[in-house]
Amino acid sequence: MLNNLVNIGFGNFVNSTRVLTILSPDSAPVKRLKEEARVDKRLVDATYGRRTRAVIITDSNHVILSSIQPETIAHRFTEYSEQNFKLNENITK
Repeated sequence: MLNNLVNIGFGNFVNSTRVLTILSPDSAPVKRLKEEARVDKRLVDATYGRRTRAVIITDSNHVILSSIQPETIAHRFTEYSEQNFKLNENITK
């Protein structure tokens, strides 16, 4: 479980196996999704008062706001996947 955590900024982590998508917050549908999540109490604000730059959607339908660029978060997920692949490759040898 601990190996599945990916940093989304300011000491906040998300379980990488639960993330469905990482979106930019600029479009109207994403803004509506954010507002619906806020009303339904499914919104997690991890921006620490900074500008929202990424919206993360999880398999439990929670919406997580981050002030880190979506490309940066995606890169961190890629790094995690590569490290996990190498670890599994070494274990199977």
